Amino acid sequence: MRTRNETDGFTVLSAQLTGFDAEYLRATGLVEVYRAVAGEQLGTDRFERLLCEPDRPTGDLVGDLLDAARAVTLLWYTGSWPGPPPFVVSANAYAQGLAWRAAGLAAPATAPAGYGSWAEQPAGTRVP
Repeated sequence: MRTRNETDGFTVLSAQLTGFDAEYLRATGLVEVYRAVAGEQLGTDRFERLLCEPDRPTGDLVGDLLDAARAVTLLWYTGSWPGPPPFVVSANAYAQGLAWRAAGLAAPATAPAGYGSWAEQPAGTRVP
């Protein structure tokens, strides 16, 4: 069973790795999901060692901890785990990817109009 301290530690580490504040990361609703994915994919030992590093500058990480930090960062920015094998966590994880937020965009096919909406003429408009 995961503890609140582990979740808080993962949130602090994630904020440090991504540059987004902890409040924003919590608002995505993905902290627990990503903590579980990272814990499973990295294994207990490496995951716990990574969580012990939040006070250490990320530029000081080396070896397997650097790889783990990169994987967690990619997870937050893309909603996918780099593998092997790589996989998208969920449609929501894709839509909430920080890459879209950083670019000031909505993820393709996730805006209210939906996929292919560009092919339809907006209601109430006339073609000249």
